[in-house]
Amino acid sequence: MSNFPLKVLLNSVKSPIVIIGPDQRISMQNPAATELLNLDFTGRNYVTALRQPALLDAIDHARRDGTQKTARFIVRSGNADQTFEAIVVPESGQTLIILEDQSAEQDVNSVRRDFVANVSHELRTPLTALLGFIETLQGPAKNDPKAQERFLGIMATEADRLRRLVDDLLSLSRVEETERSRPTDPVDLTTIVGQSVDLLDPIATTAGTHLTVELPADPVTVPGDPAQLQQVLHNIIENAIKYGASESGITVAIHPERFEKSLQQDCVRITVQDHGIGIPARHLFRLTERFYRVDDHRDREMGGTGLGLAIVKHILNRHRGRLVFESDEGQGTTVTILLPVNAKQVAQQIYDD
Repeated sequence: MSNFPLKVLLNSVKSPIVIIGPDQRISMQNPAATELLNLDFTGRNYVTALRQPALLDAIDHARRDGTQKTARFIVRSGNADQTFEAIVVPESGQTLIILEDQSAEQDVNSVRRDFVANVSHELRTPLTALLGFIETLQGPAKNDPKAQERFLGIMATEADRLRRLVDDLLSLSRVEETERSRPTDPVDLTTIVGQSVDLLDPIATTAGTHLTVELPADPVTVPGDPAQLQQVLHNIIENAIKYGASESGITVAIHPERFEKSLQQDCVRITVQDHGIGIPARHLFRLTERFYRVDDHRDREMGGTGLGLAIVKHILNRHRGRLVFESDEGQGTTVTILLPVNAKQVAQQIYDD
């Protein structure tokens, strides 16, 4: 092992690595470092290549003290920032610099911070309303039965909104926990679709529309979790009723299996098509983001928590499926659910993961 070429070792490492010689010139850098620096600086003074002040300070201190140092800095790459942590190791007059990309970790932390901020905001609004009405009922409206009845009705609505939010947060957490555990038991989609339509048909009637279901005569079987797939269908159809209700109705259909290029396997398609106001194209790619709303005020009035489609996305990830949105403003929206039909293929993907 001691005779194994150092250059071969460095070239096999994915992290950028730079070695500075005793003469303060770069004696070696691997391809990953060349890609990051956009140039091969071998033979040149390290200051001309590594221009980050924090990194240069760490190198200076490490070379002077003979002890390992670390530094964090940000590099602009295209339209995004990359965060690197540099490990600077002095040894026998030379200095080894390993640059570790921390961007993914930073992105996760950013998503976590945004999620906490969004949850806090979503909770604060109904809580503020509840506290305000309680204070009013204890004070100015203490002896006003009509005001009490009205305020209690509003409080019940806000409390129900809190309950739905907590339920969706718990549901999202459970789905994320099981996301890598792929279901392999056979599930009949015709039964699940039929049950979802039966449950939501009264709601559609109240909203001034109707549900039409198009199912094949024979069962359509896919590997899946029946409760989670029921949740997916319920959410998609309910959204169509809330935001796409019209006299033309809503059609829920199961289509014959076919090869889907996006998933590279045979899939069954379930479509939910409405003829409502549609969704502007700029919103389509963000619909499954947590707490994302096309119309914030309207969605809150409808009782949405902003988590439904995020839950759907994670459930379909677990099933190796996909969610596709197509919409024309003023003409309606079609949501397509793609589900793989081959249990062995899904099981093989689990093994490959």
